Amino acid sequence: MPNLLLELRSEEIPARMQRKAAGDLKKLVTDALVEAGLSYEGAREYWTPRRLALDIHGLTARSADVREERKGPRTDANEKAIEGFLRGAGLASVSEAQVVSDPKKGDFYVAVISKPGRAAEEIVADVMPGIIRDFPWPKSMRWGKASSKSGALRWVRPLQSIVCTFGPEHEETVVIPFEIDGITASNVTYGHRFHAPEAITVRRFDDYAASLEKAKVILDAERRKDIILHDARDIAFANGLELVEDEGLLEEVSGLVEWPQVLMGSFEEDYLSIPSEIIRLTIKTNQKCFVTRKQGEETLSNRFILVSNIQAHDGGKEIVHGNGKVVRARLSDALHFWKRDQGNLPDLETLAASATKFGLDLKKPLDQRMAKLDALDVTFHAKLGTQGARVARIRALAKELAAVTGADTALTDRAAVLAKADLRTEAVGEFPELQGLMGRKYAVLQGENASVAAAVEDHYKPQGPSDRVPEDKVAITLALADKLDTLTGFWAIDEKPTGSKDPFALRRAALGVVRILLERRVRLSLLATTSDGDLLSFFHDRLKVYLRDQGARHDLIDAVLTPDADDLLMVARRVEALTDFITSEDGKNLLAGTKRATQLLAAEEKKGTVIADGVSPALLKLDAEKELFAAISAASKDAADAVAGEDFRSAMEALSKLRGPVDRFFEEVLVNDEDAAIRANRLALLRLIREATGTVADFSKISG
Repeated sequence: MPNLLLELRSEEIPARMQRKAAGDLKKLVTDALVEAGLSYEGAREYWTPRRLALDIHGLTARSADVREERKGPRTDANEKAIEGFLRGAGLASVSEAQVVSDPKKGDFYVAVISKPGRAAEEIVADVMPGIIRDFPWPKSMRWGKASSKSGALRWVRPLQSIVCTFGPEHEETVVIPFEIDGITASNVTYGHRFHAPEAITVRRFDDYAASLEKAKVILDAERRKDIILHDARDIAFANGLELVEDEGLLEEVSGLVEWPQVLMGSFEEDYLSIPSEIIRLTIKTNQKCFVTRKQGEETLSNRFILVSNIQAHDGGKEIVHGNGKVVRARLSDALHFWKRDQGNLPDLETLAASATKFGLDLKKPLDQRMAKLDALDVTFHAKLGTQGARVARIRALAKELAAVTGADTALTDRAAVLAKADLRTEAVGEFPELQGLMGRKYAVLQGENASVAAAVEDHYKPQGPSDRVPEDKVAITLALADKLDTLTGFWAIDEKPTGSKDPFALRRAALGVVRILLERRVRLSLLATTSDGDLLSFFHDRLKVYLRDQGARHDLIDAVLTPDADDLLMVARRVEALTDFITSEDGKNLLAGTKRATQLLAAEEKKGTVIADGVSPALLKLDAEKELFAAISAASKDAADAVAGEDFRSAMEALSKLRGPVDRFFEEVLVNDEDAAIRANRLALLRLIREATGTVADFSKISG
């Protein structure tokens, strides 16, 4: 079966867009071909900085013929109805339609529409211009003389050529020469911009990829990544170092080069006095280079690894020299930031009021930055006030939470007033992703307690499902206060997440609260803390996601989670106990009996059947119902006592004793007795089963 090769070659595509764009191209093309009646065996996308490519193999050469019968109106219908039918079916007159008789509905018209299949080449030529013209780039541009014309082609960077060939694997291929804005598809591409700029004629994917490699272009992005990673590891090892690996940077760098050449540069060791995080970000952000460290150590070395797109005649000496100059200049700036942040601000006299408000010591650099943050009235959110006001709220909330977490009140208060101070440091101004981390370093430098310094960094954590959760009690307290203030604030101004949109990362904040409460086993009444039932429901949603990710069954979560459950740690413990119980033999059997009881009871309640207010022992006629009543009375008390003591496993064990009596009851007792009083009493007995099991879970929500 034939194969289709497609390449769209342009000026350099931003690295962050390449992978998604190649995937979009694959989906758009294959969807369009399938919709047109073609099928294919497989498709794979490729990308480099200057091209998107698509290899579709096993494509059918022609779409199938289609025969459709379209039913029309009765033959005696009004003229307008018949005209509309003929027009929709593409028929010139009723003579072109067939008449079909129906014994019940009479005679009616049927149009038989036959659509002959189309050649794959025709279909490709038909769909490709629209796909290219409407391609979903996040940003696109127009260029050249045609850019001034309405409807001119837009592309991420100027589109230069298109390759489109089609044919069987072992025969000659043909070019599908569709055209868009003066660019006509051909079988000609070009290799590396500097090493092999000459034209290359290609036929199908195999020789296309091989020809590009001869022309210094490695088409497969994963292979480019592999080359960069292994060469970087090798060059570091050869110099007694190890590479500090960075998957995000590796992905980006592989999108900057078509012919990766890995080189090593260096900078003066004096710059190693800068924190490693700043060095790494400076070199990564500004030069897209990797850093190294001594083998088995955390401290960085003064060697960095760069990836060039040129195989230089001098072995890369000039490239290394040029990159080194830029790296040194950037590190010089970073060193300046680092030193400035440890010095005094020039306008200390203007910060006295803010210092008094927050109990700050203006002899200390980090305290000065917090006072400056407040004095400048830096906005947190237009509807939620300034950063200073936010720190005051967090401080007050942290004081309340410290009583719950057991954190030292004075240390928690000190951490709260310093938590956002590094937002006014020059290091964080240059690299916002270092907020918290730089605060901790500056806190240590000015002699803060270790718990305070840790909390300044960790109050942002966890920032995702894989991020670590704070451990120190002060950090736990501050992290909860920070996230709860964010959530209650945005809920108060009705800025809640909608659909996939969550600009303030509120889902992440709520999941952070859930993880802290559960993983650090913190008992907290969220409803008492937030006073917002809607927000509690939002926490429930995040809790469900978290517990399901931990392997809990959704029905068991629903069985335990009530709308007013605001102690999430207790909910998690109940789910854990219920999971263990319901998978045991006693649990399975009790579930079956309990569900039978609750379903029968619900059916009678729905019908309005009279149910006694309570069970009357005098009306219990059979041994089985007497035994069940006694068992429920004992199990209810034991289960309630266990729940009160938060011993949910024991509560489940107490309920498991109902298994035998419930089974015997349904074997020997007819609930719907002819005597209305006995029936009402027995239904009340079933209600006791529901109430007893309800002390730990709603068994009606458990599947199975």
